Amino acid sequence: MFVYEIIRKKLDGEKNSAEEIRQLVMGFVRGEVAPEQMAAWLAAVYIHGLSDEETWWLTETMAKSGRTIDLSSIEGIKVDKHSTGGVGDKVSIVVVPLVAAAGVPVAKLTGRALGHTGGTADKLESIPGMRLNLSEEEFVAQVKRIGCAIAVATEDIAPADKKIYALRDKTATIASIPLIVSSILSKKLAGGADAFVFDVKFGDGAFMRRLEDAKALAEALVRVANLAGKKAVAVLSSMEQPLGRAIGNAVEVAEAIDVLKGNGPDDVRELCLAVAAQMLWLGGAVTNPDEGRSKAMELLQSGAALEKFRQLVSAQGGDASIVEDPKKLPQPSYRVEVRAEQSGVIAKIATRKLGLISGQLGATRMGAEKIDPSAGIIVLKKVGENVESGETLAILQSNKPVGNEVLEEVRNCFAIGSSAERLPILAGFVG
Repeated sequence: MFVYEIIRKKLDGEKNSAEEIRQLVMGFVRGEVAPEQMAAWLAAVYIHGLSDEETWWLTETMAKSGRTIDLSSIEGIKVDKHSTGGVGDKVSIVVVPLVAAAGVPVAKLTGRALGHTGGTADKLESIPGMRLNLSEEEFVAQVKRIGCAIAVATEDIAPADKKIYALRDKTATIASIPLIVSSILSKKLAGGADAFVFDVKFGDGAFMRRLEDAKALAEALVRVANLAGKKAVAVLSSMEQPLGRAIGNAVEVAEAIDVLKGNGPDDVRELCLAVAAQMLWLGGAVTNPDEGRSKAMELLQSGAALEKFRQLVSAQGGDASIVEDPKKLPQPSYRVEVRAEQSGVIAKIATRKLGLISGQLGATRMGAEKIDPSAGIIVLKKVGENVESGETLAILQSNKPVGNEVLEEVRNCFAIGSSAERLPILAGFVG
């Protein structure tokens, strides 16, 4: 079929066949379909959407466009998790060793910082010596040996997604649920896991601002994963304020270690327990998520999860002594306090803005070639907490001087009023 007809059908709101989608996507990857042709089809999808079947065909084609990882030699149900991204999201650093400590193998491919959100790979690479660029052989062997591994997805994993995503970014077609689903799932399927837990975020610091949009994405992810023959659950979590108190790389690793020790901020611990509970259930370690939560809490309190994290760091060349002494993580040259100019209650936090400012300090790439692993923000006041005039709202960390204009920007991120409604971290489950 001519590419022209494939595009015309979707522009007219008609359904494309599996073969048409395969022809279009693989033609684009090979350079046989022009970028403007693919852009026209993406625009048509943005307007008319895709059925679940079409979304699955697109996902499958992108997943098979490059190398796929074979995890079949690893015993047990392999479970992976994915977050749609948020400010201060260090959940993977906690749940991967936590779930592995229960005997459920976790083979996690992860990404790097994107926009105002951090990437798990960048965070873990702040640990001296930690390697995230593992070969497939190293990746599989490590999961067999200690039960878990975290590695950066190589360029040959779902290359069609990378090429299509770049075009979506240029053509304002990012915010299409079928295209988001196919992008996420194609990489997950190529990673070889048997079951998935999706942490779908909503709120100011999330990609999906509205809860109803996040729920629609969560439902679509679960449905299409099921079409792929995979078990899946989605957790809906709030990003109306930063997750925990640390935003950055080394600072988030330190906070994750605190959670693994059974401490840490309540919201981080609660979300980690919720995600881990679903992973343990899908992995067959427990009979239901409630039992999974209890099991996860037990593993945190016993130190088993922390020990598994220590093994994970050592296995990938990292300095595991950071577990006992987090000060061995990269430290900044500058620490600057941002103080409140009035008393009251923290009513709201401009979460996305804080994420962008952390990037300016060096915590994400945001135009820079290298990330400053020590850069970031420590949030000392969260929504609903009291603050006195002159009290510290946040601490900014960087290896470059922090100007007064940045201090003012951060101060303006904290809305202080007379009262505030505390924000629950969990908004429900799908699947």
